[in-house]
Amino acid sequence: MKIFTIDANDKNCAARTGTLLLPHGPVSTPAFMPVGTAGTVKAVDHDQLHQMGYRLILANTYHLFLRPGMDTIGSFGGLHTFSSWNHNILTDSGGYQIFSLAPFRKITDEGASFRSHLDGSRHLLTPERTVDIQVTIGSDIQMVLDVCTGPEIDHRAALEALTTTTTWAARARRRWEEQQEESGYAGALFGIVQGNFFPDLRTQAVQRTEELDFPGLALGGLSVGEPFSTYCDILAHTAPQLPREKPRYVMGIGTPEYILAAIEQGIDMFDCVFPTRAARTGTLFTTDGRINFKSARYARTMDSPDRQIDSFGGRQYSLGYLRHLTKSNEILGCMLAAQHNLRFMKWLVDQSARAIREGTFLSFKKDFLERYTEGTKAAREASSP
Repeated sequence: MKIFTIDANDKNCAARTGTLLLPHGPVSTPAFMPVGTAGTVKAVDHDQLHQMGYRLILANTYHLFLRPGMDTIGSFGGLHTFSSWNHNILTDSGGYQIFSLAPFRKITDEGASFRSHLDGSRHLLTPERTVDIQVTIGSDIQMVLDVCTGPEIDHRAALEALTTTTTWAARARRRWEEQQEESGYAGALFGIVQGNFFPDLRTQAVQRTEELDFPGLALGGLSVGEPFSTYCDILAHTAPQLPREKPRYVMGIGTPEYILAAIEQGIDMFDCVFPTRAARTGTLFTTDGRINFKSARYARTMDSPDRQIDSFGGRQYSLGYLRHLTKSNEILGCMLAAQHNLRFMKWLVDQSARAIREGTFLSFKKDFLERYTEGTKAAREASSP
């Protein structure tokens, strides 16, 4: 199954633009995917996401499986109809959520058993069941069940997790093929390259996962607490080994530094809850750096958050007004801040794509990060007591 075309390559690095060919329409890359954990991106409705230009969002298999459950979603014919989203949906497998439930889960050859964070009930997710759940959801891209690991484990434990992940991936692929034949399922299945922070294991993971010939590949187990320099080292080691003709996805990254580093290495897709989560706690991304708009210094600021970005779809709201809304616990404050951050992320990947087409991505990245980093530092110092 071929789902990706490369449209342009930057002549000075591995950055590229492309198009994902998915059941609910094409998606231009590089692509940031807003995260709608429970079938909705928090504080942003689907009409706004469409107007911003997003054509691919992420939903969470683990959370949707527990609530509302597959019987409910299946009765609607899938998550697209249930949530009135007419574009594409990528679902993760739940592997990361199970990883984060360490005291309440158990990994075996069969699958991952865990206790629900909602009611304490016990469940077992196998590679096959995870595929079936995502078929019921109607995912345009679904992910294999994997074992995510943190930076604290040793080489032996990382190898064991890698072996389990690739064994599960083979089982998931067989079940995906069966679903294509039995139900006519048209979504793609992506493999996940694990290996922790050991270069030899990352190389082994690429080789073993690519043998299964998935339509796309993701790098998992990054941005899980490691230093940024370690993230960059593993990315630079692993990304060039991925097949050029397939889409490449780094899971769970959502800040400009991480995303631009990934684009430079030829990564096409990324997702994270951080832009919307940060917005709800008073943080905005701007071309002049990250700011805390709850700071008293913005109380009488008449400017909108960013002069280069249409933060609110044609309307202009001042930083002073945003601060007032948040200080007053008004829901609109969260909504406007989340909308701005998602428009910023879309602007960032669109500007990256433009620079790639012009062969100037490295200079764009350098200039942007210099301004962004200096602005973040200045805003932090100005807001200090």
